[in-house]
Amino acid sequence: MTNEEIAQGQLDAYNIQDLEKHLTFYADDMTIANLREEPNLQGLIAYRERMAGVFAQFPENKVELLGRMALGNKVLDHEKVMRSPSAEPFEVVAVYTIENGKIKNVDFIK
Repeated sequence: MTNEEIAQGQLDAYNIQDLEKHLTFYADDMTIANLREEPNLQGLIAYRERMAGVFAQFPENKVELLGRMALGNKVLDHEKVMRSPSAEPFEVVAVYTIENGKIKNVDFIK
């Protein structure tokens, strides 16, 4: 699987809120942070808990991919997040660092 296919696979699983499939794209020791900040989440167990909560709180949550660029082991996705039809959408850039076929780090630019 290419790095772009890994990024797309996790996004597709996210959009149908298939938590188990979504998690298969992430390394056990993955981290999430805002760009150039310390991680605010570490490990797949913590990520599972966070995403289970997100999917429960926002059952209509979807991400629209606005653009993608890949370079080396990084995939940068420009995303529009829509929590619900009535909520104001917001945009982020997610920088996925992929190692050994899994997403190791996600850094968000907000």
